[in-house]
Amino acid sequence: MIQPATTEITYRDAMREAIRDAMRRDDRVFLMGEDVGHYGGCYGVSKGLLAEFGAERIRDTPLSESGFTGAGIGAAMAGMRPIVELMTVNFSLLALDQILNTAATLRHMSGNQFGVPLVIRMATGAGRQLAAQHSHSLEGWYAHIPGIKVLAPATVEDARGMLWTALQDPDPVLIFENVMLYNMTGTVAADAVPVDIARAAVRRAGRDISLITYGGSLWKTLEAAAVLAGENIHAEVIDLRSLRPLDDATIMASIARTRRAVIVDEGWRSGSLSAEIGMRIVEQAFWELDAPIGRVCSAEVPIPYARHLENAAIPQVPGIVATAKAVLGRA
Repeated sequence: MIQPATTEITYRDAMREAIRDAMRRDDRVFLMGEDVGHYGGCYGVSKGLLAEFGAERIRDTPLSESGFTGAGIGAAMAGMRPIVELMTVNFSLLALDQILNTAATLRHMSGNQFGVPLVIRMATGAGRQLAAQHSHSLEGWYAHIPGIKVLAPATVEDARGMLWTALQDPDPVLIFENVMLYNMTGTVAADAVPVDIARAAVRRAGRDISLITYGGSLWKTLEAAAVLAGENIHAEVIDLRSLRPLDDATIMASIARTRRAVIVDEGWRSGSLSAEIGMRIVEQAFWELDAPIGRVCSAEVPIPYARHLENAAIPQVPGIVATAKAVLGRA
C-alpha cells in the first residue's frame, strides 16, 4: 500500500499554510491585525503573505483591537470571510465587547436572520518570559460564552487543518495558539484535509487513569504519561481540541475505561475550564469513578517575568505525575 507523502513543518508554518490555502480557495478570505503584513506577524505566522496576496487581503491595522475586530464582524456580516489576528489573548480583552456583545449574540438577537462567520486567532499561554500582560491563558473565559466555538489546536496537523473547517462555520470561531508550540515540528500529509473541530482525540491509550488536557499542556501531559508508564501506570491522554463545544462523549468513554481522572489546565484553578470538565464528569459519570478527580492548574498569581517563577506558576511534568499518583493512591 502506498503511503501518502508527508512534510516536516513547524506549527508556525502549518498555521501559515492553513491561511495561504484558505486564501487561495476563497477570494472572500482575508487576514487583518496588528503587524500581520510588513512585519509578518508578531510570531511570524503571516511572514511572506503580504507579498503573495497584497495589501487588500493582508491588512495591517491600527493598535485598536476593538476597532479592527468590529471591522471584521462587519465584513463577515457583509459576506466576507475575515481572519482577525489578535496579538495575544490578553489584548483580546480590549475587543471583548465586540466578541461577546456583538459577534456571539447577533444570530440570537436577529432571530436567526444574521450570522457572523468570523475567525479570530490569538496567541495564548506562558513560557516565553513575556510577563503578566502577555502570558495568561484566558481561553477558558471564552469557552463560557454561548454563540461561539473555541478551538485549541495542539498538534501541527490540527494547526494545519482546523482553520479551513472554522472558516466554513456560520458563526464566530476563536482559535487559541499556545506560544510554546510555534517552533514545534511535526509531519503533515501533503494531501492534508480539513479537521473536525468538534471532536476530542485520544493521543495515548491507557487503562489506569485519564489525563485530560488541551493546547500547549498536551505535550507536558504526554511526557508525564511516559514517566508514569515507567512505573507501570498506564495513563490515557485526551486532547480536548475544542473547548466549546466540549466533546463529552470522548471524555466519558475514557472515564468508563480508567475510572480515574486528572485535568491539566493552564488557566487559573478558580472558575476554570478544569472545574467545568470535572463537574461534567460528576454529572454524567459519577458512578464510574473510583477516586476523586485531580487538577493541575496555574498558580493564582499574575504570570511572573522571572523564568524560574514563570515555570513554577504553570503546570509542569512533575506536578502532573504527582497528581496522577495521588489520585491512584500511589503518592
